[in-house]
Amino acid sequence: MSTNLSQAPQVGVQLQLEERRRLRERDWRRRRWRRRRRFAALAVAPLLALVLYSYVSTMLQPSSLPLGIRSIEWLRAKGAAWIVNDVERVYYQLTAPAKGGPGLHALPRVGTAGLISRRSYEPRPIRPVLRPRLAGEGTWRSTGHQVAGAPPVLVTTYRPDPSYPRVVAYVAWIDHSRTLLALYPGRYEPPVGSPRGPMSVPLGERRLLLATFNSGFTARDGHGGFAVNGKVYTPLRDGQATVVAYRGGKVDVVAWSAADRLDPRVVLARQNLPLIVDSGAPAHNLADGSQWGATLGNAIRVWRSGIGIDRHGNLIYAAADYQTVGSLAEVLIHAGAVRAMELDINAEWPSFMTYRHTGTLVPIKLVPNGQQPANRYLRPDDRDFFAVYRRVPGARLQVPFR
Repeated sequence: MSTNLSQAPQVGVQLQLEERRRLRERDWRRRRWRRRRRFAALAVAPLLALVLYSYVSTMLQPSSLPLGIRSIEWLRAKGAAWIVNDVERVYYQLTAPAKGGPGLHALPRVGTAGLISRRSYEPRPIRPVLRPRLAGEGTWRSTGHQVAGAPPVLVTTYRPDPSYPRVVAYVAWIDHSRTLLALYPGRYEPPVGSPRGPMSVPLGERRLLLATFNSGFTARDGHGGFAVNGKVYTPLRDGQATVVAYRGGKVDVVAWSAADRLDPRVVLARQNLPLIVDSGAPAHNLADGSQWGATLGNAIRVWRSGIGIDRHGNLIYAAADYQTVGSLAEVLIHAGAVRAMELDINAEWPSFMTYRHTGTLVPIKLVPNGQQPANRYLRPDDRDFFAVYRRVPGARLQVPFR
């Protein structure tokens, strides 16, 4: 008993020493962690400063886009496209439309009625996919202009998919014999080259303006060529789907080849991915998601737009929400396209406007894009775009930049 009592103070001292040792180790670990955090902060601070500088300087540059869209595009350009891709993919999967549901009772009103001349060729009404046909569905309407006694641009809407009865396709038909097609660089697309011109519809040509519409992917995403008036801004690639216009006014949608490249009659060429419609049928590679945009491929139903050529050589533009590239191809085929290509996708980008001349130029949206104003192409725009002009007798196509 006396031995145990004599050892008790020693045990207490040892416990105190052990506790002090643990406290010293804990304090040392805390100090080490603080030092590491300071070192990490000092190392990261310059990087964060560079990122902040890049973001702020980019946001302060002139742009036609709202802050949110510019921020997303900045992330893409700075190598963070995978973050945007993942977020978009999750968002579109969560908001994907359910099949079926109640149908529409009426379609959006587009164009005007009563100005179509039977003396010239006009496309047949688009055959309804859903029955009963709604009032005006698939019926071509004039946009209020006549050239040589007939309307040069016609528009219509129809429901393209029985599985999604509330989805509406917006379609325009452009008579190549009464119009001239122009392609204009935007502020940042294509990314290199000059002249850029006004980056909007030139003031001197607005008296002849009939319509404008969006172009294709950015050069970074689409890897396609861009050429105007013999000036190659981005190299043209063999096999790529290409909108082409020639000096005499003829237009086409083709798979580009070396023969096209050498043709001096070509006044404009804009490429975007491979053809999605060829010989009046969907292209064979539409199931390959990697072909149709790094963000969404062909797996997600989103806003998509496209341009095709009918068997008479006239252009057909189409845009619709909740589309895969395959369903977009079907929309264009159903509207009469024998060859077609995808243009830009996602809700921000598809735009088609017609114009009313009433002393001032009044833009009218065909595609109901709520993220872009109707006067999008009447002021400098970040991306390249197409314009459709009234053909003047004897005029030969030269894309104007004045």
